[in-house]
Amino acid sequence: MTLAQPVPYDRPVNVAPGVRAWFLEAGHLLGSASIRLEVDEGERRRTVVFSGDLGPKGAPILRDAECVREPADAVFLESTYGDHDHRPFADTLAEFRELLAKAVEAKGKILVPTFAVGRAQLMLVLLAAFFRRGELPRFPVFLDSPMAAEASRIYLDHPELFDEELTALNGERPLRADLETLRITTTADESKTINDVPGPCLVLAGAGMCNAGRILHHLRQNLWKPETRVLIVGYQSEGTLGRQLVEGAKHVSIFGEKVMVRARVHTLGGFSAHAGQTDLLAWFDCLAGSRPRVFLTHGEPRGREGLARQIRDRYRLEAALPELGEVLEL
Repeated sequence: MTLAQPVPYDRPVNVAPGVRAWFLEAGHLLGSASIRLEVDEGERRRTVVFSGDLGPKGAPILRDAECVREPADAVFLESTYGDHDHRPFADTLAEFRELLAKAVEAKGKILVPTFAVGRAQLMLVLLAAFFRRGELPRFPVFLDSPMAAEASRIYLDHPELFDEELTALNGERPLRADLETLRITTTADESKTINDVPGPCLVLAGAGMCNAGRILHHLRQNLWKPETRVLIVGYQSEGTLGRQLVEGAKHVSIFGEKVMVRARVHTLGGFSAHAGQTDLLAWFDCLAGSRPRVFLTHGEPRGREGLARQIRDRYRLEAALPELGEVLEL
């Protein structure tokens, strides 16, 4: 950690002799960045761009991803959702509010497997806005994740990175004032007390894919109850418990125990922190004119292959799909 140092957006950083890097807003998480790398080899200069994870346009809290407008020799582009677009955010928000209203009426617990950085903060901002506008009655909300609590503090320390919408909302009145029913549980004993809290209440807990963490304990305690709602608000990787729930499993194994799934499971894909196909192509459009070599990363086969087809059809460029351990020479 002593070797790590912060760098500002949009300024050159000398990495090593003949190597310079620029970090640009990626709109994915607080401080996330795409990287443009210039490398001098003798009299030749090569420019390589790494998208990193790109966020969707118009998502709350963060500014939109900034595309790279300088020419590039090679581009490494993520493809998590390269084969399709997300549902419009406004539609997802309306569905989220309706699901919460029904869950409150049913007096059940609402379990939200939550990534500690990004998704937890988004959920809290949306809940605060619902409560402020009177669109939902105030009910208990538990942030059951020490990492999410720390990440939220860091978010609050950097309002200069917020988008205009959140800046204006927070300027009217601090959002924390609308979250008077929020309880942050950091210790294991505090987490266990949530089991004794009757519904309606909402529990934000990690891990986001239900493959570890405190969410497993809450799922074991509540999945078998028909009044429980499980809201899936992020990507669920193949082989995870979260993926099993999304695919409609009737029974799951948690800590070696077979648990019946009687809770209602809802997937809200429009909250993803990853850009969909249209936004990925819009970001790449700034670089396509320089005819770079294209490498698609960070996607399952259907995501990479779908995006590769679009790049080939739209730009007449062949995108490579490198495998783990493959060496690429530029």
